[in-house]
Amino acid sequence: MIPGGQPNMQQLLQQAQKMQQDLAAAQQELAETPVEGSAGGGLVKATVNGSGELQGLVIDPKAVDPEAGTAEENAETLADLVLAAVRDANASAQQLQQQKLGPLAQGLGGGGIPGLPF
Repeated sequence: MIPGGQPNMQQLLQQAQKMQQDLAAAQQELAETPVEGSAGGGLVKATVNGSGELQGLVIDPKAVDPEAGTAEENAETLADLVLAAVRDANASAQQLQQQKLGPLAQGLGGGGIPGLPF
């Protein structure tokens, strides 16, 4: 601070620039970090990046059992498993976001970052 209790603008700008750089680096790291979710005891696995974008989907052939019911029932079951796996992966991605971005949000005075889940 400069005399009179006013904050030093140059110092504030430097802090803001550093926080912006740290945030950009954390967002880049999230975009490059794979996070997996699964459903049906691992019969369906979804991979998202740390930002929550779906990157991959693996369906074990055992998840589609033609003897287990009608084609309609199998399709519905498979859709439910895929949805559950994607939701599981996204929940893990949100936890990762909080780990990586939470400390940066604290630097903003605890108000968080608009649009982020914390």
